[in-house]
Amino acid sequence: MAESSGKRLATRYRRDDLEDKDDPSDDDTYQPYVPVRLRKLQRLEKFGHRQPSQEPTEPKPEQHEATPTAEDAEADSRVGPKANLSLLDQHAELKKKAERAFEDEREKLLREEDILLQSVAAKNALMGVAELAKGVSYEKPIKTGWKPPAYILNFPPEKIERIRLKYKIFVEGEESPPPIKTFEEMKFPPVILNALKKKGIIKPTPIQMQGLPAVLSGRDMIGIAFTGSGKTLVFTLPVVMFSLEQEKILPFDKFEGPYGLIVCPSRELAKQTQDLIEYFAEKLEEGGFPRIRSCLCIGGTSVQSQISIINHGVHIIVATPGRLMDMLNKKIFNLEVCRYLCLDEADRMIDMGFEEDVRTIFSFFKAQRQTLLFSATMPKKIQNFARSALVKPVTVNVGRAGAASLDVTQDVEWVKPEARIVHLLETLQKTSPPVLIFAEKKQDVDSIHEYLLLKGIEAVAIHGGKDQEERSKSVEAFRQGKKDVLVATDVASKGLDFAEIQHVINYDMPGDIEDYVHRIGRTGRQGRRGMATTYTYKAVDQSVLLDLKHLLIEAKQAVPEFLAAMQGPNDNGLGLGDKGCAFCGGLGHRITACPKLLAAQTKETAGIGKKDYIPSGAADY
Repeated sequence: MAESSGKRLATRYRRDDLEDKDDPSDDDTYQPYVPVRLRKLQRLEKFGHRQPSQEPTEPKPEQHEATPTAEDAEADSRVGPKANLSLLDQHAELKKKAERAFEDEREKLLREEDILLQSVAAKNALMGVAELAKGVSYEKPIKTGWKPPAYILNFPPEKIERIRLKYKIFVEGEESPPPIKTFEEMKFPPVILNALKKKGIIKPTPIQMQGLPAVLSGRDMIGIAFTGSGKTLVFTLPVVMFSLEQEKILPFDKFEGPYGLIVCPSRELAKQTQDLIEYFAEKLEEGGFPRIRSCLCIGGTSVQSQISIINHGVHIIVATPGRLMDMLNKKIFNLEVCRYLCLDEADRMIDMGFEEDVRTIFSFFKAQRQTLLFSATMPKKIQNFARSALVKPVTVNVGRAGAASLDVTQDVEWVKPEARIVHLLETLQKTSPPVLIFAEKKQDVDSIHEYLLLKGIEAVAIHGGKDQEERSKSVEAFRQGKKDVLVATDVASKGLDFAEIQHVINYDMPGDIEDYVHRIGRTGRQGRRGMATTYTYKAVDQSVLLDLKHLLIEAKQAVPEFLAAMQGPNDNGLGLGDKGCAFCGGLGHRITACPKLLAAQTKETAGIGKKDYIPSGAADY
């Protein structure tokens, strides 16, 4: 029975096979087998990476393609669409693609920065209100009677560039005068040359080599050089010589003048500049030349004594913005015959909120004047909007704007706030006196001064809360070596010349890297070596610390570990060329992330006046 059932099953299977063979629908779905090797060749031919094979192949299916299998996927992963390219070629192609993306990002950032900088410059054109209203513009610089020696004028351009390159002098501007390497070739009279020698000035510094010929030629100028490089001489000597020339042609009568106006951000700096002008005036008078009269107009001093000098006829006025504006508004004197204007530490003056005062001062001029701007830190935002008020200006730059002096050894220490005042005694042992200590707040200055006196250290202190007589006595005692330590706010950081200072101590890190550069610039002056120690701690703004880190790297100074570990927006490796922020000059960030620009925009939007954000110690400038 089992045998008969087996036969029936076999018969049924055979019948089913015959029915399947006769079924025409199965012929339509039939797919001939194609070996794996041939399938791989077909795929390569499809993507164009291989020439069609010359080997005979079986006919390709016309209507249907074989479904890819796991074996096919494995073969594709081994061969791939770039199987004919070597790994080296594939690496080069990927590298080019990454570089293109990198360039696109870099160009985008630079474009954004340029637009932002232009918008800032457009808002702050440094021109007088009256000139802006009348559309007054001057096409040619003021002419003077001075010319360089003929043989220097005939120097070939290649020689002039070699001299500039040797002394790291960078010049921008049309028809810039050539640099001159001696005071004798600048045609100063023997009396002036002897006066310079008595001060130990034998040959000009790089800023003087290029700056003095430019100013003596009557050119408007932006002068940028590190602290202690002799910028003051570049604008004081020419104004003395110009005033002497005017006095010899036609003596100044009563109530006449001034011919030259020098504006400084602080009383101490104005006093120092006035003393230098008086020194040259006395030497000229001793040499038989007419007396050059100058007047110091600063707050905290008698207005009547200043009016008395002005009423006798004055050639040069040195002033701070506040007292100058007051006297101009009260018409104590005018600027009708003034043809020479210098803004010393121009960027700091504008940053401290005196921009509107400076613009108003420009409006008091009745004719074209020669305008000079000088500073150690002058970012592009100042340079750009200053050019709107200057006529074919010459920009003289010795080194990078805002760079620290290479003659100063910088040491940054992490000190807790409560331990700073005790740590001062240890820091003072690093060098011999004199030592200058900076603090941000007036209260800190008084506390440090009292502490040092209790420890038996000869110290004096100055800040904006002290009267002018006390400030002047303190500075003179320190300058003459009667006191070993001067404790001060930033009133002592702008341009003051203490030639013998061995050590500058920053009791706290200033809120602006430009203030830091000015502070440490009080030492290491005129080729001498100096040291600067800065205390920092957790509360210090990170953007300032990043600026400090890059400043130390630029000056080839030791970078402490806590600073080296910090990473900021300027450490993105994009290689943006001109490092740092074009608005404030900080190296640790770009203008698109500038905290100073953001703060300025916020204050402008809120309508806050200058008195609300002038730094401590600066309110009486």
